[in-house]
Amino acid sequence: MSSIPPAAEPALDQLERLLADPRAPVASSTVPRARDVHIADSLSVLELDPILSAARIADLGSGAGLPGLALAAALAHARFDLVESVERKCEFLREAVERMGLANTAVVCERSEDWAAADGREAYDAVTARAVGRLATLAELASPLLREGGALVAWKGARDPDEEDEAARAADRVAMEPIEIRSVQPYPASRDRHIHLLRKNGPTPNGLPRRPGMAAKRPFGSERN
Repeated sequence: MSSIPPAAEPALDQLERLLADPRAPVASSTVPRARDVHIADSLSVLELDPILSAARIADLGSGAGLPGLALAAALAHARFDLVESVERKCEFLREAVERMGLANTAVVCERSEDWAAADGREAYDAVTARAVGRLATLAELASPLLREGGALVAWKGARDPDEEDEAARAADRVAMEPIEIRSVQPYPASRDRHIHLLRKNGPTPNGLPRRPGMAAKRPFGSERN
């Protein structure tokens, strides 16, 4: 992993304290190890060029701001939009952005499909997603947010051949092709962590985004020939 800029450390320390707040939308069992299981895991993509070179990044289903808040602290040159539809989580994100002093970060409290149909359409160089949904669903949600050539970076656990095949079958319908699956070990005790990299290889297909919820309920690629 690329080294973390020293200037980012105060914001990351603040993020660790924020995650210990009972209001933080994370599992309480993970709080004692938040520096590893959340922050180090979020920063495990710092060596990927699509992340390092991106000028504008959307964090999809941001939740507690992971990976978005951690990456925004480490990549001060990039602009981050934390896309989250649940108001309670948006409130946490807004407070976190303020307390971490992240001048490069905004909270978008909308469904990603609605944002992709408006100001977010084809506005991003990269989309990040951690613990959000299946790859085919994420690819569909990311596609209308990404400019052509942009990348989806998705955090996953153990590899799932069925899920990967589903995303491959959906590729043409969402203009998102799988590029790389990278095994990572963001902290010593981590196991079976993988980063999936998909690239938008054409214009946004007609009909995207579909109406909210459809990508998760009926993902492209779930039909078998």
